[in-house]
Amino acid sequence: MCDSRIFAAQTGRFPGSVAVHGYGLLRTITDMARRALETVSGRLSLVGHSMGARVAIEAFRLAPERIERIALLSTGIHPPRPGEAEARHALRDVGRAQGVEALVDQWLPPMLAPGRRQDEAVMAPLRTMCREVGVEVFAAQVEALLDRPLVEPVLPQITCPTLIAVGSEDRWSPPAQHEEIAAALPHAQLRVIAGAGHMLPAEAPEQLNATIAEWLSWPTHAQGVS
Repeated sequence: MCDSRIFAAQTGRFPGSVAVHGYGLLRTITDMARRALETVSGRLSLVGHSMGARVAIEAFRLAPERIERIALLSTGIHPPRPGEAEARHALRDVGRAQGVEALVDQWLPPMLAPGRRQDEAVMAPLRTMCREVGVEVFAAQVEALLDRPLVEPVLPQITCPTLIAVGSEDRWSPPAQHEEIAAALPHAQLRVIAGAGHMLPAEAPEQLNATIAEWLSWPTHAQGVS
């Protein structure tokens, strides 16, 4: 239920950066990756958050020559797990039966660290974004996630500088999951950002921006990228 607003603090910090303003009713990760690649031209330092990190991996698969470096935030590389489809469909059905407010009230708070859930400076913009994205876009994203492509064949090919970052309080995709992601990638470095949950770009913008700035300074030649 995110669009470019989730990256507001990052696009404000890094001049010339561009965030994809959502994927509308696209229903496959591959189509989303094509949309992302079409958003800007040339070589990319590509940052993906949550579902967007899976989109970033697919973008690498489609156009590896364009990806100079990649950052995967608050995400996973596993295929759909038992019960995942039922849980995602239940949330979709709440939205369709009770409206977007009910969906957001149920879905959003667990995405944040407990200490952030009462912070209106963080919560209010996220609620607005999710409400405006709406139920049917959420439903399309559910469909895309449940039919997500396998990433295992792609991971060994990602030899560019790779940042894996997660909030220490992320219960949706916890730090241990990101240790597995980092271990699966040839040149990945893991950063765990204290006090943040799944909505890392909005919950800990200064810490994440510092981490991104560090990642942008990593040399590419050491990984064999010209």
